[in-house]
Amino acid sequence: MTAALLIVLGIAAAAVGGDLFVRGTVGLARRLRVAPGIIGATVAAFATSSAELSVGINSAVEGSPEIALGDALGSNVVNVGLVLAIAIVLAPIRPRRADLNRDLPVALIAPLMTIGLAGDGTISRLDGGILLASFVGWLVVTIRQAVRERDATAAVLAEHDPRRITRDAVIGLVLLVVAGRLIVIAAKDIGTMLGWDTFTVGALLVAFGTSTPELATVVMARIRGHDEVSVGTVLGSNIFNGLLIIGCAAVISPIRVATGEVVVAVVVSVLTLLLILPSRSYRLGRGRGFALLGVYSAYLAVLLMMQRG
Repeated sequence: MTAALLIVLGIAAAAVGGDLFVRGTVGLARRLRVAPGIIGATVAAFATSSAELSVGINSAVEGSPEIALGDALGSNVVNVGLVLAIAIVLAPIRPRRADLNRDLPVALIAPLMTIGLAGDGTISRLDGGILLASFVGWLVVTIRQAVRERDATAAVLAEHDPRRITRDAVIGLVLLVVAGRLIVIAAKDIGTMLGWDTFTVGALLVAFGTSTPELATVVMARIRGHDEVSVGTVLGSNIFNGLLIIGCAAVISPIRVATGEVVVAVVVSVLTLLLILPSRSYRLGRGRGFALLGVYSAYLAVLLMMQRG
């Protein structure tokens, strides 16, 4: 009962803290006159992945970096298979070519790198360094392109009142730190109680909770009619998860890899990304959204069956 209460409190703190941190961080960047393109490509993507980063660092420090791996890979599946799927079902989306051309290949390569580096059964500190170096390379390219662009991210996500910007950023960050701690403690207890390994706890339970900032951001963007924010946030968040968060966790504490479960998560992650490859009209219709939801449901069923087996 205590573990269940902690996970509920942790997820609630991640949801509220993530939303506040996104608004405050993007609002601060706008007040500092950071180019809107950079806000969308880097600041907003980092802010929406802040819950995963908090869990990743906490779990690695606690000696359970497998939770971080499960959370990062599981969140990538949730981001596309559930969050973006819901946005597409609400209304068809026309993503920007520039976002897809820049971010989709990297989002596809990142999970494949994870599998490659984990071939010996462990993601070592050196492997983590390789992931972090790859992230820095993508970030440099993204910032250079973003400087030349303007987008709607700041208008959709940012808080505008200076006092609220600081308040939201600080409160959001505090809640995220607390959430990360609560979720890691609860995840260990729940995994023991259910007989699940730490990767599956991260991939199923923690990933859903830490993806709530992306869900709030994408739904808000869809309501306001900004397709580029929806797709850009999801792809950017996936890259942050796959390269930065797994890399940080591995550098802090090498990650033991349960190959079968990781392969399932990586295959489904790649499949969901392939399902958002647009047609010639660059339109993602509702049929794609329902297909993504179907893949996500199958993914949950497979992971649960693997635990029962």
